[in-house]
Amino acid sequence: MSDPKLFISYCWSNAEHQEWVLRLGTELRESGVDVILDKWDLKEGNDSNAFMEQMVSDEGIKKVILVIDEQYSEKANKRTGGVGTETQIISAEVYESVDQNKFVAVIARKDGEGKTKLPVFYKSRIYIDLSDEDLYGNNFEQLLRWVYDKPLNIKPELGKKPAFLNEEGSASIGTSVAFRRLTDAIKNTRPHASGALVEYFNLFARNMDRFRLEPSKGATDFDQKIVESVEQFLPARSELIEVFSTIAQYDPSAGSASVIHKFFESLIPYMDKPDGISSYHKWDWDNLKFIIHESFMLCIGILLKHERYDIAEYLLKQRYYVEKDESYGQSKMRSYGVFRNHLDSLSHRNNRLNLHRLSTHADLLKQRCTDSGVSFTHLMQADFLLYLSETLHGLKEDRRQEWWPETLIFKSFHGGPFEIFLRAESTEYFNRVAPMLGIKSKSDITPFIDAIKQQTIYVPKWEFDRINPLELMNYEKLCSRA
Repeated sequence: MSDPKLFISYCWSNAEHQEWVLRLGTELRESGVDVILDKWDLKEGNDSNAFMEQMVSDEGIKKVILVIDEQYSEKANKRTGGVGTETQIISAEVYESVDQNKFVAVIARKDGEGKTKLPVFYKSRIYIDLSDEDLYGNNFEQLLRWVYDKPLNIKPELGKKPAFLNEEGSASIGTSVAFRRLTDAIKNTRPHASGALVEYFNLFARNMDRFRLEPSKGATDFDQKIVESVEQFLPARSELIEVFSTIAQYDPSAGSASVIHKFFESLIPYMDKPDGISSYHKWDWDNLKFIIHESFMLCIGILLKHERYDIAEYLLKQRYYVEKDESYGQSKMRSYGVFRNHLDSLSHRNNRLNLHRLSTHADLLKQRCTDSGVSFTHLMQADFLLYLSETLHGLKEDRRQEWWPETLIFKSFHGGPFEIFLRAESTEYFNRVAPMLGIKSKSDITPFIDAIKQQTIYVPKWEFDRINPLELMNYEKLCSRA
């Protein structure tokens, strides 16, 4: 609406009030509102009643302000004076008009007890309070937004019903009560906080079985069920994010580190076939592999974001017990690399739908960061740290790399060091980060650099794009200042 036309209805209570109304009219005109006011527009000899009736009922006037003080309300209720005449017209318009957004009451003054006294015909309607000088600026903006039909809060477009609410296959993790009990306990330092954490994680892990899919039995579009199942997990993932964030921010101890470790360890069996299944395809539990991989990265990402390097170090250094490991010669005690798996179903989806993407896995991880509270940059930073730590530990222990940084395909296009390593230009900060990498000094990175030169370790690449680990870790400037 450009140059909206507006009429001000008010009572000539006293000179001070008339000046207040003039100021309001002036400020509105200065804001592009074509204000009609008797002081300006009612000329000597004109019929005041006819003028008021025309102003209220004129279709060209889209907005009418009722400036409310005690006298306005009294005269409106008694139908006396000019206000009484206007009220008879306005009240009919308010009750009968289809356009319920044409009239608004503006409070100029409250009564002697500080209460708003509205005319009877306007009692149940919303008003704008300009009686408090301290709030005048914000509330005048509210008035302008009403005049121009530009509300501060715009109703969003109606989206699609989330897949996890569909009747078929909808799943709940069943932890909402335990979740509320846990977050309250941690935030308020309740004595049962530790027990509540164990209770929550045990229940969560036990109920993960609800997300198992029926075997694909050769279905070529099984990847669609994988994607839908991953979407159905979103409410449970939101809980986990909140739990990890609450621990990182409100629990100063590192006591929860071992509980989180046990939790992720308890999820490992879900990445393999359940007991009693003899006929299966290797992608039949790709949904759970994706969910567990994403959850572990989110946990590390949140811990790094809040600089809880003590808990992150524990999770990176500890081994994870794998009861059923079918990899020949592999120890049952594995690094966190066990949580990263190639997902055949997503590769198949890329080919089946002709998506022509370098990594549908990375695409899905990025897409799901949108309303998670964890930025994709933080997720990539966690992914890189996991790759770097796993590679450094692998070189030291003479074992193969087990972590593939799926998300870093997006970092290969535009590099630049991650925040944690930019901060590590400070020697003091580097000393806080180093234990997560299993090193004590910058010189401990030398074997990693030599391995890159000799090509004895794998540096992730996608077709013609590859990451530069030394650039991402800000190697040249590490420990460059005190």
